[in-house]
Amino acid sequence: MKISRVKLDGQPTAAVFEGEFCRPIPGYTIQELIQRAEAEHTPLHELAAELASAHREQLLPLAPLRPPEVWACGCTYEASSSFRDAEHGTREGFYAHVYREPRPEIFFKGTSRVCVGPGEPIGIRPDSTFTAPEPELAVVLGSKGLIIGYTLANDVSAWDIERENPLYLPQSKVYDGCCALGPVIVTSDELTNPYNLEMTCVITRGESTVFSGSVNTSKLHRKIETLVEYLLRANSVPRGTVLLTGTGIIVPQEAAIQPGDVVTIRVPEIGELSNPAALV
Repeated sequence: MKISRVKLDGQPTAAVFEGEFCRPIPGYTIQELIQRAEAEHTPLHELAAELASAHREQLLPLAPLRPPEVWACGCTYEASSSFRDAEHGTREGFYAHVYREPRPEIFFKGTSRVCVGPGEPIGIRPDSTFTAPEPELAVVLGSKGLIIGYTLANDVSAWDIERENPLYLPQSKVYDGCCALGPVIVTSDELTNPYNLEMTCVITRGESTVFSGSVNTSKLHRKIETLVEYLLRANSVPRGTVLLTGTGIIVPQEAAIQPGDVVTIRVPEIGELSNPAALV
């Protein structure tokens, strides 16, 4: 099942998506649906199907939820660790070490304050000259780390700031408009194999394509359950938390996003997440 939020009578409302149409679930947010499903020990997709209106509407999806917390993983694809080692000139292979060792890189990306949905602007820091998208598969978590479903994410990053010093990572990663989510959450009963998804990323500037890249999630070096397990070690994240699983698509500096560029991330099983870029 595909679920997201729509604007219904001026209010963000949960909805079940079926192709170009949706069936709203009046009176519920996604978080409230998740909470009720857990309280009643009912699968989320069954509860959503039961509560959804019989009337189909053609409404655009908002960000699928307003997560209380967003966390992100790094060096989960070999391409990412190699690129970051080259960026930093780390002869010892600092990022390669993280890639191959059991403990993953996990960092705090922010809260719903820094998140945007489909069609909303992603941010470019004014003190960055190399801001790039990082297309990622994201996991939506319930209580105690239950994987509720999957969505697309753009872990927008000011790579030149991290390049100056790895300790600048929070400034590279956390700022207004640094995380796009959407267009829908595909519940885990429908997306049963997250390790064979073909993900593409395209950056357009006017009528021109300045970057196009792809990766298959089969290249993901770690099991998603392992990433979740490490996230939850001594860290009880709230229901509705989103975990970004890392990027395998590397955008070069010559394709750094500029104001007005449009970044489009696509996985056929989930949909398309498209955002313009703007200075913040």
